[in-house]
Amino acid sequence: MTLEINQLTTIFLAVAVFMVGTYLNKRIRILDRFCIPAPVVGGLLFAIIATILKGLNILNISLDTSLQGLFMLTFFTTVGLGASFRLIKLGGKLLVIYWISCGFLALVQSAIGISFAKILNLDPLIGVMVGATSMEGGHGAATAFGTTIEKMGVDSALSIGLAAATVGLVAGGLIGGPIVKYLINKYNLKPTETDTDDHTPDVGDQVTTSSLNSKTFMIQVFIITLCMALGSYLGDLFTNLTGFALPSYVSAMFVAVIARNIIDRFDRKVIQMKSISIIGDITLGIFLSMALMSIKLWEVANLALPLFIIILVQVVFIALFGIFVLFRMLGKNYDAAVMVGGFTGHGLGATPNAIANMDAIVNKFGPSRKAFLIVPIVGAFLIDVFAMPIIITSINMFS
Repeated sequence: MTLEINQLTTIFLAVAVFMVGTYLNKRIRILDRFCIPAPVVGGLLFAIIATILKGLNILNISLDTSLQGLFMLTFFTTVGLGASFRLIKLGGKLLVIYWISCGFLALVQSAIGISFAKILNLDPLIGVMVGATSMEGGHGAATAFGTTIEKMGVDSALSIGLAAATVGLVAGGLIGGPIVKYLINKYNLKPTETDTDDHTPDVGDQVTTSSLNSKTFMIQVFIITLCMALGSYLGDLFTNLTGFALPSYVSAMFVAVIARNIIDRFDRKVIQMKSISIIGDITLGIFLSMALMSIKLWEVANLALPLFIIILVQVVFIALFGIFVLFRMLGKNYDAAVMVGGFTGHGLGATPNAIANMDAIVNKFGPSRKAFLIVPIVGAFLIDVFAMPIIITSINMFS
């Protein structure tokens, strides 16, 4: 028996799955400890149930995820609108070093994924999915590019990417703290700050509750949809002219980056990041829930060992790079050690993972304002400026 679920009901289930994931995160400590996103928790639970029902020949669930692309496009546009060049100046030289290091990591992760995929007799595009796409890109990029690669004929790309992103997320939470603790103990590092009351600097645009109303919110919606429309058009135009596949969500994100910084030159109060962030969080939650709900776990089962080998190599590389290279490049001090913890978190998972790693360290050893300034800025949006072109180039090389 096949149960066909329509578009509207699929959206409802995605929201319900998100709520279930949020509830489980609050109830199960290990999920909260490793910052596993609510859509991942709820979505995987739904996918497991669907797989069991299919395996027992009881029920085959078919979801209508046709609107997933719209939510995905909206999310990546909000990411681009957060990329203020003013924040880059605020971070200074260390931010640039950290940012370039993230770009280098994306390049190496892609090389590791593709190389080991060839060694293990897998499609190179599977290697792309287990490279920077799912490691540094996390579940968002894995969903976006997995959908693109599946259209190129790799049926299990989305499932593989989401599985790799989930394993990477857990690994990033597991090794981040021990790495930083090792560096602190080895070099006898001490924080230079004494104020532990607030280690997170205010780097964003703050919007008072009184200024957040339907009119200002609609202005944000107008800017987002303008960037989406223009980005989609330019992405298709670029692909048609060059033959180089440029997904619309990538072009929309870069249009949003340009729009943000042009608008800021005239009036910094036009773009209100509180509204943008709310829209981004909602659309991210829905499109990730849809993606995880529709993951076909049975397609990944026979690739479990090769995927584990590639991810293990990714984890070993980021640990060695963080300890022996990045730590020294960032100044070989306490702030550098904390940033290495953040680098490990979002280099294998997501920015919330990075924040969780750093938060655990500063709560035990002392504050680091520099780390809490630089890591969120780079991890939230600047990282994509390097990672996206690398992933897109890799896909086009092997498509």
